[in-house]
Amino acid sequence: MNLRDLHYLVSLADHRHFGRAAEACFVSQPTLSTQVRKLEEELGVTLVERNPRKVLLTEVGQQIVARARDVLNEVEQIRHIAHRDQDPAAGSLRLGIFPTLGPYLLPHVLATIRTRFPRLELLLVEEKSPELMQRLREGKLDAALLALPVHDDALHAEFLFEEPFLLAAPDAHPLAGRRALKLADLEDQHLLLLEDGHCLRDQALEVCRMSGASEKQGFRATSLETLRQMVAANVGVTLLPVLAVQPPIARTGNVHLTPFRGHAPSRRIAMFWRKSSAMHTFLLQLAEVFKRLPQGLLDPATLPAAKPSAIVKTSRRRYVGRTPHVKR
Repeated sequence: MNLRDLHYLVSLADHRHFGRAAEACFVSQPTLSTQVRKLEEELGVTLVERNPRKVLLTEVGQQIVARARDVLNEVEQIRHIAHRDQDPAAGSLRLGIFPTLGPYLLPHVLATIRTRFPRLELLLVEEKSPELMQRLREGKLDAALLALPVHDDALHAEFLFEEPFLLAAPDAHPLAGRRALKLADLEDQHLLLLEDGHCLRDQALEVCRMSGASEKQGFRATSLETLRQMVAANVGVTLLPVLAVQPPIARTGNVHLTPFRGHAPSRRIAMFWRKSSAMHTFLLQLAEVFKRLPQGLLDPATLPAAKPSAIVKTSRRRYVGRTPHVKR
C-alpha cells in the first residue's frame, strides 16, 4: 500500500468512473484500474463494484476511502508545514466562499490581499455552504467563509463582520416610502426568497419567523441578481445584504432600498478552517484582512446615489470588524 494507490482510490470515489478518475490523476485508465485491483488484493476485500455505467463503493470501500482521505490530508499538512516554514505567505490557498457573498465582498479585499501577500496564490471556490463544509472537512479546501452559526467541533471559527440586510421593494410599494423599517413592518408581507441550499434563504426565513412575514409561494430564485430583477419587475419584495448593493454593483432601476432600525436583521460572517491545519497562524493573518473592510462599507447610510427617503442613519455605530451580534 502506498500514497499513490490511496490517491487513485479517492479519485475513483470522487468521480465514480475509471476513465475520469484516471484523467484526474494523469494516468491511463488501465494503470489506475490495475493499482486499485492490487490494493483490493493486498487488503483482501472488494472496494468497488464495477459495472459498465459507473463505479459504486462497497460498504468497506466507503470506510477505507474515508480513512484514505484523512491520510492524504495529513500528508498534505506535512507539506504545508515544510513550505510555510520557508515562506508563510507563499504557495497556494484554497478558499471557499458562498455565492451570495463572493461577488460582493471580494472586490473590496482582493487588492489588499495581493498587496499584503504578493507571493500567495489564492484559489477561490464558489459553492453553496453545505458543499463548502463538506470540502473543508475532506481537506479539499484550506479555509472557507461561511455564515454563522456553524456547528462543527473540528473547525476553528474566526468571526469577521456582521452584515445588515435592507428591504428591496419596487418604488411604488407602500414600504418604499418609509425612511426606515421595523421588523414588525414586514408582517403579512410575502418575501421573494432563494432556493434551498443557500444560507441566505435560511436567514431570510428566520426574519420571516420573527416578523410575521412569509415566503412568496411559487417562486424561488437561484441568485441574488434574480431576486433583484424580480423586485424591479414588480413581482414582490426581498431582503438584500448591504454588500450586494454597494459599488461596484450597479444600482437597479425601480428597486428602492430601505434600512431597518433597532435590532436590524443581519448575517454574521466567519472564516473557518480545520483545527488541525498547519496554516493556522497564516490564516489568522488572512482573516485580519477580511475584518478590516473599508470604513462604512457595511453601513447602509453610506449607500451612494440613493433617494433621500431610502437611506437613514439609524446609529452612529459602524458595522466593521468587531460589531457585536444583533440580539434577536
